[in-house]
Amino acid sequence: MKFQFVALHSQQYSVTLLCQALEVSVSGYYAWCQREVSEHQREDARLSAEIQQIFLEHRQVYGSPRIHAVLKARGVHCSRKRVVRLMQQLGLSAGRTRSRKPTTKSDPRARFAPNRLNREFGAEEPNTKWVTDTKAVETAEGWLYLAVILDLFSRMVIGWSMAATEDEQLVELALRMAVAQRHPPAGLLHHSDRGSECTSDRYLALLAELGIEVSIGGTWSRTGDCYDNAAMESFFASLTKECTDRTRFKTRQEARSAIFEYLECFYNPVR
Repeated sequence: MKFQFVALHSQQYSVTLLCQALEVSVSGYYAWCQREVSEHQREDARLSAEIQQIFLEHRQVYGSPRIHAVLKARGVHCSRKRVVRLMQQLGLSAGRTRSRKPTTKSDPRARFAPNRLNREFGAEEPNTKWVTDTKAVETAEGWLYLAVILDLFSRMVIGWSMAATEDEQLVELALRMAVAQRHPPAGLLHHSDRGSECTSDRYLALLAELGIEVSIGGTWSRTGDCYDNAAMESFFASLTKECTDRTRFKTRQEARSAIFEYLECFYNPVR
């Protein structure tokens, strides 16, 4: 496989340099070139180049399931196991996740609305079901807090805000952005967990003013269940793996820029 990699990139870099980087001998490479290459090996080489291109196109965050899906969409037929094998041989992986700070803080004095969403995360039309949550992102300056609103019809991010503090204003700004972009009809269902920001009197009053129905997770227990807001959990898992855990941010502004680029340049238009 290493010799195939050298052959694929020999037009861009010298064979000697590639062999040194991969710790193989130049004479061994040329001996390999003299052998008759099987059709399966040729196909592996072509597929490896395609996999590497897809991996780079998607910010080096796609694992084998998503790369296999992209290949299938492009009309390239191969098994998932083959993609796994070739990615392992190329040394491609989607990266590891770091520990994270929990952000849900429930106010025991809050009045909780019923869980009207009831884990029904599908939507037949846009602007009928929105879900929201917050996330803490670590930087050397301290935590940066992110609030996001997703439309369950498309799973697109339609509203977001970032701040150094986690309060009602954080989630309110994300909601106002979503409303300004979508102009939802009355009766829209807004679902959140039991975080104090989303259950505050100020935020609930804003939802009522906009004619938005409220749904709050936690029907089965006092503190709620992560599955009650699984769509947001899934989104933040992607954000963590594909953006915030890929670097250690020195400043909040650095984190802001990276998250903005992920949301507006990658997740919504590509991901």
